[in-house]
Amino acid sequence: MADLKCTAETCTYNDSQLCCKGDIMVGGKHACECGETCCESFFPKREGTDSFKSSVVHPTSTISIDCEAVKCIYNANYKCHAEHVDIRGNGADEHQQTACATFTEK
Repeated sequence: MADLKCTAETCTYNDSQLCCKGDIMVGGKHACECGETCCESFFPKREGTDSFKSSVVHPTSTISIDCEAVKCIYNANYKCHAEHVDIRGNGADEHQQTACATFTEK
């Protein structure tokens, strides 16, 4: 479990830079830099509708992260083992506009 900070505040799971989803998937199988990664779990907020947040799922700073970025030093068997992870995506409309800023190439 990693300590997660997420700036993708347009994501329906984001609550004060914490995630309400419970776990996320970082994409970027062939990534060699953070800009080639993304949060596959990003889902845009929609005006006039409630988000997926509920009384059952609360925002948390620690989260399980599955990761396809096999060239990252923190990836072990498709799981992220970084102590702290930053997901960027301020103003994102889709998952491709997000990135794992913690990505570090092996």
